[in-house]
Amino acid sequence: MKLYGGIYFDERGLSTSIRGMHMQTSQINNIAQNIAGFDKPGYQRIENVVSSFSEYVGVHGLSTVVDDKVGRIYATGHDLDLALAKKGYFQYVTPNGVKLTRDGRFKMDKNGYLLTNENYNVLGKDGMPIRFVNVPDDLKHVKISTSGDIEVYNKLNGEMEYIASLGIVDKTGSLADEADVRQGYIESSNVRSETEIMDLVPMQRNFQANRQMFITQNNMLNKTIQSLSQNS
Repeated sequence: MKLYGGIYFDERGLSTSIRGMHMQTSQINNIAQNIAGFDKPGYQRIENVVSSFSEYVGVHGLSTVVDDKVGRIYATGHDLDLALAKKGYFQYVTPNGVKLTRDGRFKMDKNGYLLTNENYNVLGKDGMPIRFVNVPDDLKHVKISTSGDIEVYNKLNGEMEYIASLGIVDKTGSLADEADVRQGYIESSNVRSETEIMDLVPMQRNFQANRQMFITQNNMLNKTIQSLSQNS
């Protein structure tokens, strides 16, 4: 008669702990990004979305959506600072194509082009860069309506002249049906720091729980292997 013995290792405990730590790490990174974006004008909060059975698929069960709620709006007194009081985005063009932003900290270069804070051309409703043919000597002569129409005062004839309309779009890139542009204002982020901190605490605890479970299971496995090797 022969007796056969051995270890039958079920990896589900260890792998579940690892997948859990990967999941919590990704969620914590997203929350950290929100906290870092708290003071960024126009920043929109990233929200974690965890699918069912995420304990089996790990980080692949995590996705994100952008919270497009309007952030806090405050006055700056700068005539080219613009905020959107409704959902929507300004358009600007980069070497990598057209981008969307809610950061309305605009400026004008010496050639009369309306630029973003990163020196990219702001686009109008016609998809072309917005340009003032005659650069105003005082930005207080620039008036922007709530619908996004830009006018500038002409000292020669004493009248307001139409320049262009801001190309305000929705998240799909289609022109927005309505716009509510506020001249002399900036939109802060829509992140609430207390919400992010409250979301962060259970993520950290879950990570620590999975880490401790992994350590416990790993130690038990090592002890079992050592015991069998000593008795062999």
